[in-house]
Amino acid sequence: MSKNPTSDNTDPGSNDPELGDDALFQKDADRVYQELLARIGEGHPQPRLAATRRGRVVELLGDPQRSYPIIHVTGTNGKTSTSRITESILRAYGLRTGLFSSPHLVRVNERILIDGEPITNEAFVANYRDIKPYLDMVDAELRAAGDAPLAFFEAFTALAYASFADAPVDVAVIEVGLGGEWDSTNVGDGQVAVFTPISLDHTARLGNTVALIAATKAGIIKPTAAVVTATQPVTALAELVRASDLMEASLAVQGTAFELLSNTVAVGGQVISVRGLAGTYTDLFLPLFGDHQAQNATVAIAAVESFLGGGKQMLVGDVLTEGITTATSPGRLQVIGIEPTVIIDAAHNPDGAQSLAAALGSYFTFDEVAIVLGVLEDKDASGIVAALAPVAEVMLVTASSSERAIAVDDLAEIVREVAPDSSVDDYDTPSEAIAAARAWAAKAPRRGVVITGSITLIGDALVLAAAEGWKR
Repeated sequence: MSKNPTSDNTDPGSNDPELGDDALFQKDADRVYQELLARIGEGHPQPRLAATRRGRVVELLGDPQRSYPIIHVTGTNGKTSTSRITESILRAYGLRTGLFSSPHLVRVNERILIDGEPITNEAFVANYRDIKPYLDMVDAELRAAGDAPLAFFEAFTALAYASFADAPVDVAVIEVGLGGEWDSTNVGDGQVAVFTPISLDHTARLGNTVALIAATKAGIIKPTAAVVTATQPVTALAELVRASDLMEASLAVQGTAFELLSNTVAVGGQVISVRGLAGTYTDLFLPLFGDHQAQNATVAIAAVESFLGGGKQMLVGDVLTEGITTATSPGRLQVIGIEPTVIIDAAHNPDGAQSLAAALGSYFTFDEVAIVLGVLEDKDASGIVAALAPVAEVMLVTASSSERAIAVDDLAEIVREVAPDSSVDDYDTPSEAIAAARAWAAKAPRRGVVITGSITLIGDALVLAAAEGWKR
């Protein structure tokens, strides 16, 4: 497998001269991605571990996920931000890190980060070619048994684990794709299991109660692991307590074992103080907007304390400061344009939309906001609209490039039913909706544009902003 996979700045298949020699591998990387996409998609995950473990992909690869320690992260909201902050702190300690998250915003390389940078096209292609014979072997075994071949996420998880072993990394932060117990990432055994807030989402797959969803997510808790959780609903916490007891794992709960002491709005983010598991850390600058990001950082600090010192050793002040200050979370209350200000946020469920609405009032000084909204079919569109309508002067409804996007007319009808007093316009394409929103915002001072509702929509917005030359 290829060594030293460093950053590239483009989609596989795009043409960016800044990539240097790695640009030679863009077309090959694009072909690999298309080959992976030909598998069962992420919208239809397979509730099984057998194909990844006993189906022998990772076994045939020599169990690469066992060659480095893992911090495993699940939850409903905040998984990616918490994972990224955790990884940033670990990297500040001088550790070579791997980060696996999903989905990506613009390029698939974003899902596999090594030392904070997307895997290069060269390494992406070389590692895939190394594992492809084993993917084909398992596909054949599954078909012979009357089962579906490996899905996209199953194959991609194997690629990520193999890429981290190849790098090699000192520690991998692994974000669950969906749920936990049967998610393909769960072939790895996390020394630390991290839970962000759990609420209703993906109910068709995970269950229609918070307790059922929490029980599935609790499946990432492994024997004697350290468990760190954000504040949870009572029923969710009960499931985490049960699973921790069963696995003889330690359990640290936000609000008792650790807590966010304060957060204050600052230019470019906020200043936070945190009581961790091993000590108190004050006046840390977090360059992310939203009270929920302060909560995510609090959980990340406790997770790193658990990993590095078993929760009994304070983190080094200067190192923690560096890790927090350099943390990023693309697509989460990210300002991508100015004059007028354009913000993207990956709020794709009601809780995320409520956090977004609250942050707009606390962290920004808009008099009026236009919401560009696109939602996927398996999401609670009504709940998202109900959370966003009170902060929107106008809602511009569209559909992202995803095949799972709710049709524009259908989404517009939902907005009109849930928020009958809202001003609603509908547009066939994101480019038309965003152009109209920016034109509206430019007509008066202190107006802003927020693009939200699905990760695919904000990915479309990033591509559009770069192509049109207004990306910040």
